[in-house]
Amino acid sequence: MSHDHWQTLLAQLQQADLFQGLPAKAMRAFCHQAQTLQLDAGQTLLNPEQDNHALFILLEGELLVHLSPGEPLPIATLKAGSCCGELSFLQEEKPCAYVTASRPCTLLRLTQSHLPNLLKSYPQLALNLINLLSQRLRHSTQALHASEQNANIDSLTGLYNRRRLEDIYERESTRCAYDNLPLNLLILDVDLFKDYNDQHGHIAGDFALMLVADTLRHELRPKDAIARFGGEEFVVLLPELNSRQSTSVGQRLRQRLAKTSEFHCPMGTLPGVTASIGLAQMRQGDSLISLISRADRALYRAKQRGRNQVCRA
Repeated sequence: MSHDHWQTLLAQLQQADLFQGLPAKAMRAFCHQAQTLQLDAGQTLLNPEQDNHALFILLEGELLVHLSPGEPLPIATLKAGSCCGELSFLQEEKPCAYVTASRPCTLLRLTQSHLPNLLKSYPQLALNLINLLSQRLRHSTQALHASEQNANIDSLTGLYNRRRLEDIYERESTRCAYDNLPLNLLILDVDLFKDYNDQHGHIAGDFALMLVADTLRHELRPKDAIARFGGEEFVVLLPELNSRQSTSVGQRLRQRLAKTSEFHCPMGTLPGVTASIGLAQMRQGDSLISLISRADRALYRAKQRGRNQVCRA
């Protein structure tokens, strides 16, 4: 290896997290053991269908990490200095993701037979590898948590979705029944929403739904569970409130929306919306569906009476 080539390679390795705090002789020893690998753009380095017996250091280029080959967006992007394949390399298992070059890449490849001697000779390398693995596990945990959160959240309004509402109902219905407390459910439907979309456009309709969501968030208690149930329908669980109190809450929500004659958004100023609301109180043996069904019949009556009304089951 020429002096100029070594100096270039040394500068690249000094970017790598795996070599932080290591002397140049450790990097030279690594390079003597490792092989240089070139990848073309679009070429796959790792995939869950093939065993991996090497650890890779990305010297130049960029690698994209996907959980499945058809995913449009990567879960991670690896830049020069990144290490990859370390988990499957150490565990002697198949990788858990697809790693593909987004542009031409240069990597160093170290096989399992060479690692023990390097770790024995340079304890800092072992510490760096442990730190790298900890970062990977932390990132995986955060990604899993974010995925679970996203699975429970409506992407437009930021409210809970139907799936999460079902979980909360199971918890709250059990708690209220055990403590002999009332549990009411409110279903809110934006009036003439199709006409609103037809007149102002679907993007304006989205902003109107966000207005409703914000109104619900500001007017309700932290213990009240708010969900977008689908389309222009919203469902609210009101634990520990009786029929009269829940009706008062419904009227307050209806009036707040009715008083918002217009609102400002990135599209400019848009007209507000009104809502019809149906309410029902949980009975013994009620499932979420049966409770919603009764509230929905009350909602139908509110619409039959001219909309912008609150009716109880």
